[in-house]
Amino acid sequence: MAYIQVLPEFGLVADPVVGIITSAGESLSPVIEKVAVLEAVSDDLVNMLSGQGNLLASFPNRESGLAIGGSITSLWYGFAIGLFIAGIIAFQLMKAVA
Repeated sequence: MAYIQVLPEFGLVADPVVGIITSAGESLSPVIEKVAVLEAVSDDLVNMLSGQGNLLASFPNRESGLAIGGSITSLWYGFAIGLFIAGIIAFQLMKAVA
């Protein structure tokens, strides 16, 4: 019976009769390790979006760092946009008086 090589570096082959991917006598531990790393990174991305929880590359006791940083950034952007709009209104009022 013939097999179709899917990932030869990991020893994965496809069985066309059954329709599954299986190992050709080799261990699947490298694939399982890479899937575990991928799951950790995806959990880290979800924690980053929520702004809570520990991140993979962060120091201890900095769980709410993203939420605080996002709040401060939003505050400064709000000040900048508000001053810009106030400047436009003041310029229009000075132009109307003159």
